[in-house]
Amino acid sequence: MSQIAGAPGGVRVEGAEAVLAQLDDEQRAAAQAVSGPVCILAGAGTGKTRTITHRIAYGVHTGAFVPEQVLAVTFTARAAGELRTRLAGLAVGGVQARTFHAAAMRQLRYFAPRVLGGPMPELVENKLRLVAAAASRSRLSTDRTSLRDLASEIEWAKTTLATPDDYPVRARAAGREPPFEPAAVARVYASYESAKQRDGALDFEDLLLVTAFALEEHPDVARQVRGQYRYFVVDEYQDVNPLQQRLLDAWLGGRADVCVVGDPNQTIYSFTGADPDYLLGFADRYPDAEVVKLERDYRSTPQVVALANKLIGQAPPRKGLPGLRLLGQRAEGPAPRFFEHPDEPTEAAAVAQACRALVEAGTPAAEIAVLFRINAQSEVYENALAAVGVPYVLRGGERFFERPEVREAILLLRGAAAGGTEPGALVPTVRDVLASTGWVEHRPPPGGAARDRWQSLAALVDLAVDLVAEDATMDLAGFVSHLAARADAQHAPTVQGVTLASMHAAKGLEWDAVFVVGLVDGVLPISQSLSRPEAVEEERRLLYVAVTRAREQLTLSWSLVRNPGGRRTRPRSRFLDGLVPGSTPTAAPPQRRQKRAKVVLEGEAGELFERLRAWRSETAASASVPAYVVFSDATLQAIAESRPASLRELAALPGIGARKLELYGEDVLSTLGS
Repeated sequence: MSQIAGAPGGVRVEGAEAVLAQLDDEQRAAAQAVSGPVCILAGAGTGKTRTITHRIAYGVHTGAFVPEQVLAVTFTARAAGELRTRLAGLAVGGVQARTFHAAAMRQLRYFAPRVLGGPMPELVENKLRLVAAAASRSRLSTDRTSLRDLASEIEWAKTTLATPDDYPVRARAAGREPPFEPAAVARVYASYESAKQRDGALDFEDLLLVTAFALEEHPDVARQVRGQYRYFVVDEYQDVNPLQQRLLDAWLGGRADVCVVGDPNQTIYSFTGADPDYLLGFADRYPDAEVVKLERDYRSTPQVVALANKLIGQAPPRKGLPGLRLLGQRAEGPAPRFFEHPDEPTEAAAVAQACRALVEAGTPAAEIAVLFRINAQSEVYENALAAVGVPYVLRGGERFFERPEVREAILLLRGAAAGGTEPGALVPTVRDVLASTGWVEHRPPPGGAARDRWQSLAALVDLAVDLVAEDATMDLAGFVSHLAARADAQHAPTVQGVTLASMHAAKGLEWDAVFVVGLVDGVLPISQSLSRPEAVEEERRLLYVAVTRAREQLTLSWSLVRNPGGRRTRPRSRFLDGLVPGSTPTAAPPQRRQKRAKVVLEGEAGELFERLRAWRSETAASASVPAYVVFSDATLQAIAESRPASLRELAALPGIGARKLELYGEDVLSTLGS
């Protein structure tokens, strides 16, 4: 049997060839690019994870990589767990696949005595307590919503390497809309940092910052870490922020054995500090980089792929790497459907009926998703689905394994496992344990929190059934261990129900049938983005992400007014121009897009907007604060367009937290009605 010359231990050629045999031509080219800087542009549904893992496996099997010297970093524990599982299936062990934070935590814990002069400091897992204290010291009146917004601003500042001193300038330049005046946020940020240092604690951003500092300023630490890790893979590279890039540069130490993988068309997290320029400028930074494009879409039908290509093809060209155009590889499917509705309840009712028809025709409810731009849009769909008896699941809220009913169930299962169980009795035992909590298998409650609780426990039973089908010897102790491993990786079991999710929360997921709803200007693109062309284009990419979640059936819809009986003045999203049959794409540059947004506010909406601006000026003057502290123009535009008739409707609009609702809600409604 032939061997690779110079490979450690005489690596067999057949292992490497078997790895390549499972890939298409472009994936194979990426897998064989195992030296120097490599950039893999992986479009939606093109087998990105498969390509990454096969590239690592090929490098190990050919001797190009020593597995213990490979560090693959990604953004979620679940994605890292998926990498490890697939590598194990390719007979590759020893590779470190971790999130940025997990990798930094592991290194910093080891080097803390040398770098920090003592053991690993306590980790601040939730900023709200410290932020609340810092806000109080700054004499800011806050509610929980404002505290979350302040914590988000501090996280954005730290991930973009902004200090408290330069936060105000950086925030204005980035178009941020903080909950308080930028100078006030900067004071809270500085006070938060001082309190954290006084307590001797680190937050999650500090993990990356201090680890980078350790490598930059301690040559002995740098030698040890760089000696350990020689080959790097970075998944979802379009989402890297400046802090993560600084850590990556520190790991590399000027070396170029790095492979980055990403999709420029899925850059949708700039509001968190992500900077797609690292991906777009990779070839400029590494002129000798090998760039491989993956464009064969194995997820979606050619009809869905064609719509996605047309949507992203209308975006202005971006400097940097070549663009991606997906090539559908699946069999033909139905054409995407477009529906206009008179109002949102009618739109939601139509979507709910369509979901019910799909379920009755045999599509599992878990293979259907309803995607919207903002979480406030979910309530009308929750009500509509409940009305027709279709179960649903809200994604993006509390993590599955942190739900009280799941935590209680796992404790009970662990206790039962300690007493021993009979072989082959896993599923009945799980059912009995859950029944002790009051759960009844075939009697789901009609809706609300009780229904959510029932579905969570039902998902545990379904998982037990699936595991027994794979391994008939699985016992309760093994099941509890399996649940622990899933919890560590945040790999939640499938909960049977139609998924309701924001477009951001849907990234990385896929379903047989997808309904993309609420597609009107002011919602998508969202009002806050209209003053900045680059922000509008990120909204287009957000719709692209939503569209490419569909495997077979795709429906896009919008409604002309929010509530029944209102004036039907809302225009459908500008991104649908050229996609809806009979429409033509808008070829105007971003500057004219702004003009179009202005036209929306003519007539009654325009009058309301000016009335709201006048009210805001008076309110700001009486409080001696800048006008934007009351409400931004984007928020006033959203109010003028939607004309909320109650505090509840007003609270659902972007830019209105509980504190502002309390301060200004009644005045806004009075202004609208005057």
